[in-house]
Amino acid sequence: MEQHHDDEFRVNTPDFARLNEKLDRRRFLTKTTLGLGALAAGTLFGGQRLFGGAAAKAPDELNEDTQEAILRALPHFAPRAKRVVYMFMSGGPSQFETFDYKPKLANMFGQQLPDSVRKGQRLTGMSANQSSLPIAPSVYNFSQYGKSNTWVSELLPHTAKVVDELCIIKSLYTEQINHDPAITFFQTGNQLPGRPSIGSWVSYGLGSDNENLPTFISMISKNGNGQPLYSRLWGSGFLPTRHEGVQFRSGKDPVLFLNNPEGYDGADRQEMLTYLKQLNELQQSGFGDPEIENRMAQYEMAYRMQTSVPEVMSVAGEPDEVFDLYGPDSRDPGTYAANCLLARKLLEKDVKFVQLYHQGWDQHGGLPGGIKNQCKNVDQATAALVTDLKRTGLLEDTLVIWGGEFGRTVYSQGKLTKDNYGRDHHPRCFTMWMAGAGVKAGISYGETDDFSYNITKNPVHVHDFQATLLHLLGIDHERLTFKSQGRRFRLTDVQGKVVHDLLS
Repeated sequence: MEQHHDDEFRVNTPDFARLNEKLDRRRFLTKTTLGLGALAAGTLFGGQRLFGGAAAKAPDELNEDTQEAILRALPHFAPRAKRVVYMFMSGGPSQFETFDYKPKLANMFGQQLPDSVRKGQRLTGMSANQSSLPIAPSVYNFSQYGKSNTWVSELLPHTAKVVDELCIIKSLYTEQINHDPAITFFQTGNQLPGRPSIGSWVSYGLGSDNENLPTFISMISKNGNGQPLYSRLWGSGFLPTRHEGVQFRSGKDPVLFLNNPEGYDGADRQEMLTYLKQLNELQQSGFGDPEIENRMAQYEMAYRMQTSVPEVMSVAGEPDEVFDLYGPDSRDPGTYAANCLLARKLLEKDVKFVQLYHQGWDQHGGLPGGIKNQCKNVDQATAALVTDLKRTGLLEDTLVIWGGEFGRTVYSQGKLTKDNYGRDHHPRCFTMWMAGAGVKAGISYGETDDFSYNITKNPVHVHDFQATLLHLLGIDHERLTFKSQGRRFRLTDVQGKVVHDLLS
């Protein structure tokens, strides 16, 4: 096929002629009217940007009227955080072996969970048919650490050293009792698939501060086991696809389909993109589909990422003391420790939302040994990330989050012995923590009963957590909406309130 190298690319085939004919008088008048309306709105706003970030320069998502721009003029108020790193512990870490110290259980080994505590609450199918629900005290010791005298398990010695930076929330709760709906609920605000993820909402609302890297990046620890993770957890749902999270992998190709094919160089790719853009612009003029513009934006981002990704994924320039800080696994690409180190590099490049997933916290049996290994895998690197961010000054405007989708039961699932037991899912109360920008440091918030079965003080619903996260980014969760299928949607659905007691 003959290659064209003309400065201007024009197509005069019958197919494209018919495509151009689709821009009839009615479409022309409609487009012109909407364009003039948007221009008038821009004048009324005095030239202020209607969307945050450099990558969202035009209100391409507006498909109704200029009132949409008023509803989504972001940020709504001065943000405390510029970026987020969210370490999601998939499977549901046990609060009994991490942060929620329950010393009274030591004298209740093997006793039945009182009905007055359970209160008829729903059990999973895995323990509903047990003949008894025997109490299983943790086999691990707790001590108080830091100026805050915070109780932390012996399984988390490195996290204990940074406890004065943490805001530990012990009173989270959810309605979802099984993994898939619970994880989906945490990540998208709804138990059913199809909604945009948190990172996608943030990308949509605030845009990007680095045009050479995606606004939202996800990474999964390699060799993970347990509950499967799906790409919809970092998907854009009904939002424009440019806001979908991009998964970075370990190995030769960190981002799939990014590298040029063999024998194809950068000049060839740039020429191809130039022609492809012109074809897409022609199609856009005929059909007006906003996804065509999103496709063009993704092609252009991929081209820029060919240079930026290899640079940010390389840790060759990191000094030995950094690897020592994150632990020996940080030299092994794809491990949780290596992903934590990469997360710091991405945050330094002003990536808005970095999500780390680590599987394997679902210990229905053999919990003492299983959770010991899990904590060993994540403890040092998690604390190192907090320390590293503080050392570089990034912690002041970076929100750090650690936690899973629910907690675990006080009673043993399966056979209970002095040194072995399992725990079932427990959605009624569990623990996670935040640190960094705008968060009160060195506090424990919320309380549970002596069995960590019910919340006794300051409950925090998943939607409250999501509302608070957005608030720290300068977003009013009730005003960040997107109209789809005739109704306006938001991350927190029709619930959620900002927990101001957590804010500094």
